[in-house]
Amino acid sequence: MNYPLTLDALAVIEAIERKGSYAAAATALNRVPSAVSYTVQKLEQDLGVTLFQREGRRAVLTSAGRHLAEHGRQLLEAADDLAASTRQISSGWEPRLRVALDTIVPVELVLRCIGSLQREHPGIEVVLTHEVLGGTWEALIENRADLVVGGVGNAPGHQGIRCEPWLELEHIFVAAPEHPVCALPQPLTNAALSQFRAVIVSDTARNSLPLSRGLLQLQSAIYVPSMAAKIEAHRQGLGVGYVPHELVKADLETGRLRCIELTETREDEPNMLGWKVSNRGKALHFLVQQLRDLRK
Repeated sequence: MNYPLTLDALAVIEAIERKGSYAAAATALNRVPSAVSYTVQKLEQDLGVTLFQREGRRAVLTSAGRHLAEHGRQLLEAADDLAASTRQISSGWEPRLRVALDTIVPVELVLRCIGSLQREHPGIEVVLTHEVLGGTWEALIENRADLVVGGVGNAPGHQGIRCEPWLELEHIFVAAPEHPVCALPQPLTNAALSQFRAVIVSDTARNSLPLSRGLLQLQSAIYVPSMAAKIEAHRQGLGVGYVPHELVKADLETGRLRCIELTETREDEPNMLGWKVSNRGKALHFLVQQLRDLRK
């Protein structure tokens, strides 16, 4: 099949649009003007359209030409990206890395490591998504992520995934200062806490049994989509619950939240890193090492 559109022809159109004339485009492309003129004429003939019109000494795109130039630019960029990603794959560096970050993890820690990766290999695209509890592992199991950061426990019942302890984040029980729980004598028992609504981040698992943390038996709850929303709900006095200490330091210092002392405290467990053993991508393992270094 003969295709009238070629990357070379699109590059000529882009150069004429950018430089404003055939002659200037020819200079930019290191060609003679007649070669540029022939490419445009041949493309117009094959497509059956007029791409440029003269305005004085300038070559101005027609509406059809403008449409071709805009979409052609996208094709040229995609071709460059494809060439770069092909070279990266050949060298063992994957073109894209997808990271599922549990919502309890301070995102700035992970972004710092991603910055190190992109300084080393700026062409790698990183896709960072927020997940919660079982949804974090599900994203890896169902191949929607290459790396889990901050997973709770090990990947549930799945072979071929490597898990290792990462950071142990301290969790504290908080409420807004005007919340009724703050008027009770501390430390508080679970029985006393169960009368107050909990704020819970909804598990993002789609196809597996959702997990739960921090909800007492018979306790009512309000479910929110993220840790940021959970913290805001606590600030507004909508409920009580555990949050990572690191994420609410400023709230505790300014008095927007109070730490509640309990008789039965939650035992913190290390958050996990996880990835498929079969994934040998250099970008993945570079980022894993950067994340490991945060434990030191």
